[in-house]
Formats: sequence, C-alpha cells, structure tokens
Amino acid sequence: MPAYSQDQVPIEFEVDVAQARSIEQGGMTLAFERLSAGVETAPLFKGLPDDACQSPHWGYVISGRLRIVATDGSEETLDAGQAYYLPAGHNVVVEEDALLIEFSPAPERTKTMEHAAQMMQAAAGA
Repeated sequence: MPAYSQDQVPIEFEVDVAQARSIEQGGMTLAFERLSAGVETAPLFKGLPDDACQSPHWGYVISGRLRIVATDGSEETLDAGQAYYLPAGHNVVVEEDALLIEFSPAPERTKTMEHAAQMMQAAAGA
C-alpha cells in the first residue's frame, strides 16, 4: 500500500502563482496543489466543453478559500477544513492563498491538464 507525503510527489507544474505535485496510482491522480489568491481557472479551460474543467475531483482544503463556479452559473465557497466533491463542469477562483489535496480520475484529469498547459504556453508566447 503506497503512501505519499507532499515532498515525495513530483512537481507536475510550477509557476509563480501555482504549484501542483501529482502522482498516478490505481487509476486516480493524487495532487497536492498550492494556489495564490487571484488565480482563476477559466482562461485555462477556454475551448473545453462549456469552457470548464472536464474532470471530477474529490479533495480537502488544507488552508485558504476557493469559489467554485459551475457551468449552470451557481457558485459555492470552499474554506479551510472542508472536504469536497466537484463534478466535471466547473471553474475555480482562488479568494485566499490555498493549499489542497485532491483526488481525480487520471484519464479525465490528464486530458484537462494537457489543455490547460497548452493555454498557459499560448499565453506566455503572446
């Protein structure tokens, strides 16, 4: 039975406002994420169905606050100490610097993150 601490998981990506460390195990991706206040995912998911994340996630907010915006326009706030489930079809606005641990089906998350990486590269080249 593998167990992981944040420092044991490889960095998936790192920019000045975000870092994700992730590893795949048993068809799921375990991710430790650090997100700075002001980060919004909507630009990263533009071009995906409904311009939203296409992966469901189960997670826990270690610290900070997130606002979740669903494709139907509804919003929910997640605060430190809360566990959550996000179905596919959402965007995130980071309201306070946040640390998260998240579990996602690997195929859906990989496809969504590849798209987000392409959008980051395109923005950096513009």
